[in-house]
Amino acid sequence: MKKTIVVGAGMVGLATAWHLQQRGYDVEVLDKHGVAGGASWGNAGWLAPAKTIPLSDPSLWRYGPKALFDPDAALSMPVRFNPSLWLFLARFMAQATQRAWDETMAALTPIDRAALVAFEELELGGVEATSTSGPFVIGFEEESQSHGFLREIDGVVRHGQQAPLERLDDPRELAPMLSEEIRVAYRLEGQRFIEPGPYVEAVAEAVRRRGGTIRTGAEVVHVAHPGVDRRPAVLLRTGERLEADTIVVATGAWLSDLARPLGVRTLVQAGRGYSFSVPTDVPARHPVYLPHHRMACTPYQGRFRIAGTMEFRGPDEPLYPRRIESIVRQAGRVMTGVDLDDRQDEWVGSRPVTPDGKPLLGRTAVENVYVAGGHGMWGVVLGPASGKYLAELIDTGQTHPVIRDFDPLR
Repeated sequence: MKKTIVVGAGMVGLATAWHLQQRGYDVEVLDKHGVAGGASWGNAGWLAPAKTIPLSDPSLWRYGPKALFDPDAALSMPVRFNPSLWLFLARFMAQATQRAWDETMAALTPIDRAALVAFEELELGGVEATSTSGPFVIGFEEESQSHGFLREIDGVVRHGQQAPLERLDDPRELAPMLSEEIRVAYRLEGQRFIEPGPYVEAVAEAVRRRGGTIRTGAEVVHVAHPGVDRRPAVLLRTGERLEADTIVVATGAWLSDLARPLGVRTLVQAGRGYSFSVPTDVPARHPVYLPHHRMACTPYQGRFRIAGTMEFRGPDEPLYPRRIESIVRQAGRVMTGVDLDDRQDEWVGSRPVTPDGKPLLGRTAVENVYVAGGHGMWGVVLGPASGKYLAELIDTGQTHPVIRDFDPLR
């Protein structure tokens, strides 16, 4: 039986491990922190292909410069000398054109269309977790705020996805926590959501039940080239060396640390998101999206998880309370019947953002070593499909058209 080591126990890494087991591989998953220890735990848990779109779009030229000088803006970055960050931002902004948006959207559409089916495959295959259907409620304070969102939905449909959208007569019909400030709202069908931490834990448990090993506290510091036996290896911080027939690097926002020596030159920048949960007077039943305020909200274990912010900092920097306070201030304006003082699970997680908005899925320049990452905000929704098609490539040597545009050596 062939053995694969997967470095990273988030949704992408664990889904890859699960699909490799489907193909008869023995898998060992290594992670420095633990299952769902990175961006997979505290995100909004949206399985929303209609919103799985390029992060860089033409509106950034208006919004980005203003955000630099607004401490409460959803887009945040430190004002410091950081050549790597500024190089990333230059390339990210270069993608903020309609032509680049359409090119990236065309590349994302096939995997977007495969995303929900891949979750069904996990659940039918023994992963003891479920996803929940929408609708998603999209709210705005005034008509003009909706124009950008509607343009994005039109673009998604134009590229071949379905995104059933209907205007609501009363924004509070499905989302009673929205205040009277929200005067315009839509319902978006065809999407799903999960409680991300528990779901990823369920995938991990399914991998274990099949005989896979998951080692936490195992920090990989180097991926060694294959020796005479053509088997690559990983070197742990402890000095331990582990060999396998194939190795998959799926370390999220830390991807470049291991992948750059493997020939992967695309920059991966940590785009950090914040979240917390609060109680609501009326139980939340549906996800809520407030695009103008960049807030994504989801029912979570009897509470309401509020997530927001795109903060470009180092992945290991601490949580900055100012970012939580900013989300609280914004939520206080547009929500009612929520206790924003009773916050639990305050969290920051680092999402792996590439300049061109495309994931990195496939072979590296080193034989029998692969990478899986760079999904930006979409690692949870695209993780199972990414793992499925990467496992196919590892097993057969053939790149499925769904991931053809995500070559890590591009």
